[in-house]
Amino acid sequence: MAADHKMKKIYLYTRFERFWHWTQAVLIILLMLTGLEVHGVFTWLGFKEAVNLHNTLGISWLVLFVFIIFWLLTTGEWKQYIPTTKKLFAVAMYYSSGIFKGDPHPVQKSKVAKHNPLQRLVYLGLSAILLPLQMITGLLYWTYNDWSAWGLDFISLNAVATVHMACAYALLAFLVVHIYMTTTGHTISAHIAAMFSGWEEVPEDYKAEDWEIHERS
Repeated sequence: MAADHKMKKIYLYTRFERFWHWTQAVLIILLMLTGLEVHGVFTWLGFKEAVNLHNTLGISWLVLFVFIIFWLLTTGEWKQYIPTTKKLFAVAMYYSSGIFKGDPHPVQKSKVAKHNPLQRLVYLGLSAILLPLQMITGLLYWTYNDWSAWGLDFISLNAVATVHMACAYALLAFLVVHIYMTTTGHTISAHIAAMFSGWEEVPEDYKAEDWEIHERS
């Protein structure tokens, strides 16, 4: 986006939205660190303490995730994650080449469309597939000693551990890309600042686009 483009601020992120975003970010980072220590990648807290903290963080994340889903359903914010192909190609082309040429973003944020079409696909896959799979395998890992009583002997612990670790690395990859993407606003800190204050800056002359109007109806 051109640096001299006049901007205006819109209130986009509620207090709870910002709370769960940053809390979840901290939980995920700590889970990654303790998980890597459990797997012997480095030494920090010690194996036993790392396991205990990892389990506590995991349960805390699960509880938070339930509240997030409840909030999305009761506020109607789940609509922000409905996938759409409108402008999807334009956004993909922007991130693959346009952004390096200084082209303006083809889709601007608004109250009814906080996420662009590409983000919707990524966040939906993350929330509906990757995170639940990570949590389910984590719970199975945690309750391994009860498998026999629950009739789950047919499950392979190695398979559960492998899937859990694979999900963790996939989440790490997302986190790296996500952090990079936060620097691609009209200023390097604009998106991060918005997630602290709730106020996002958009072009002053911005008008609702066709796909946004569809979302409003």
